Amino acid sequence: MSKISASHILCKTQPEANEIIEVIKGGENFEQIAKERSLCPSGKRGGDLGSFGRGMMVKEFETAAYNLKSGETTTEPVKTQFGYHIIKRTS
Repeated sequence: MSKISASHILCKTQPEANEIIEVIKGGENFEQIAKERSLCPSGKRGGDLGSFGRGMMVKEFETAAYNLKSGETTTEPVKTQFGYHIIKRTS
């Protein structure tokens, strides 16, 4: 399978992740929120993780990212050992 590209916002808690999802649904800019709120160093790049293939990310993250269409954002936080992710597939 080909590689995909995605961005994410990493949060400590599910309520925080849910709140950010609502803000994004309301039209706020994903990249701007990532810069302001993401716990991941990728936040400085608007959450951009670049491209990756199968087996390069933790399973829960990979599954959620591959299930999105390009331009789509997760509607529920994705829990991994790192915290709660809001994922946006960019290509």
